[in-house]
Amino acid sequence: MTARSAATIASVVLLAAVSGCTNFFEVPIETPLSAKMDVSAFRRVLVAGFISGGTDDVDANLETVRLLRSQLRSKSQLRVIEADVLPLAELAADKAKGTPASTTENGTVPRVAADVQAPGPTVPPPVAQLPEAKIRNAKDLEKYQSIFADVAFWKKVGEEYENPLIVTGTLLFTAQQTAGFVTRNVESVDNLGRRTVIPQRLYMERKGFALTPKFIFIDGRTGVVLHTESMHMERLYSSQQNTPALSSYFELMDEVIPTFLGTLSTQKIRGTRVLLR
Repeated sequence: MTARSAATIASVVLLAAVSGCTNFFEVPIETPLSAKMDVSAFRRVLVAGFISGGTDDVDANLETVRLLRSQLRSKSQLRVIEADVLPLAELAADKAKGTPASTTENGTVPRVAADVQAPGPTVPPPVAQLPEAKIRNAKDLEKYQSIFADVAFWKKVGEEYENPLIVTGTLLFTAQQTAGFVTRNVESVDNLGRRTVIPQRLYMERKGFALTPKFIFIDGRTGVVLHTESMHMERLYSSQQNTPALSSYFELMDEVIPTFLGTLSTQKIRGTRVLLR
């Protein structure tokens, strides 16, 4: 028997088997995805804050801290520390000028107000005495990167909160505007009432927002960076559609959150498979 004959017979057998199947069943399945980091050494997690920039319509730093803490409370076994958000941009600017960025006059790390204050002495943050940081693009972020390599600073932060896993990083949330050809599916109906979908290339002006987060995970026991996760997401709308910046931010974060959580813990992807009987 030749290979071609064997393939033909196998195809006939498979076709006969499929034609004899009269029932279709959808079976739900779950596929586990292993975590990218081993966090078994930590009991607590501190979302310390981010160096953020881009549009002024959304405070991406505070919004992201609140959102990540909320997600970690419900979908992580680590205990989330409720603490003030660190003014990292101001601290990094001081560090670049040669001013120690790790502590204030009485030896504590300065903070900016958050939803819930951490226990302990309250220190007025020296934010008002510093020039306002204007970060508009990725190039502006470069001068602030050195603070993430400041092992002594992050070790000091870790000591204040019983050596947790520290989550920090950078965020850019910027307005986007573009024009060009896009492919859209256009539905048409012929004289017999039959509907067909035809792809067409249309010239469109679109506007929206882009979110570029970089999550940095630091060991609070040593101040050393353990892992870095970078992403880039865009959401564009018709130029006639007026979408608030905050709404677009949350739409983009819906795409970011699964990847962020998958770094810390095993996640399950749910789907279905079709069985024939």
